[in-house]
Amino acid sequence: MSLNIAAGRITLARTDSTNAEAFRRAPDLKQPLWILADEQSAGRGRRARPWVSPIGNFYGTLAMRVTEPPATVALRSFAAALALRDAFVAITGLADNFTLKWPNDVLLNGGKVAGILLEASGDTLAIGIGVNLIGSPPPSAVEPGATPPVNLLAETGLRLTPNAFLDHLAPAFAAREASFQSQGFGPLRQDWLAHAARLGEIIIARTGTETRQGVFESIDDEGNLILRMASTTLAIPAAEVFF
Repeated sequence: MSLNIAAGRITLARTDSTNAEAFRRAPDLKQPLWILADEQSAGRGRRARPWVSPIGNFYGTLAMRVTEPPATVALRSFAAALALRDAFVAITGLADNFTLKWPNDVLLNGGKVAGILLEASGDTLAIGIGVNLIGSPPPSAVEPGATPPVNLLAETGLRLTPNAFLDHLAPAFAAREASFQSQGFGPLRQDWLAHAARLGEIIIARTGTETRQGVFESIDDEGNLILRMASTTLAIPAAEVFF
């Protein structure tokens, strides 16, 4: 696998979504490319949920070529989450305030401050990242029981532009990607668990058809959630987690 992780950067005034823009640019992609947009008209999160995109927040996608099997490619969501946390801590100095929520959210003081959406097409991976830098939806805009959204400005008093945030995020991701390529998922898994929200506590994991409650025990070598229930222990590859 390649160790070429140097990435370019472009900033757009407006696009439908930075992930969609990444795939439009895929035929001409010569190296990893960060795509920022000041505004998105059709931003989305997991399960095609709309992502509210007011001007001033961070909407970015890293487009990159990948050659690994899909299951390996998907582990980059953990690299992205760790890189986000690395960037937040470098900016704020608040190491204890940022935690990671399985499978792909970053929490600040217990509220969701950032989310990640991985999408792949052919040999192109789009790592979409949304960060609430200066604004966040009201709690009423999320489904009941979901983690309430927060933003960096309200929680810390720090006002940051998207490009300034990327100045921290891009090298943080490059470092995590280099670790992933040279050492595999093991070190990422260990670091992710060290900052996992509600590890060892009771959580609810909801799929499209079932709701399960149990102790969040770990994640395995494939990134699955390990949920210990009264009669069994399950490895769950995809679910919505509620606290």
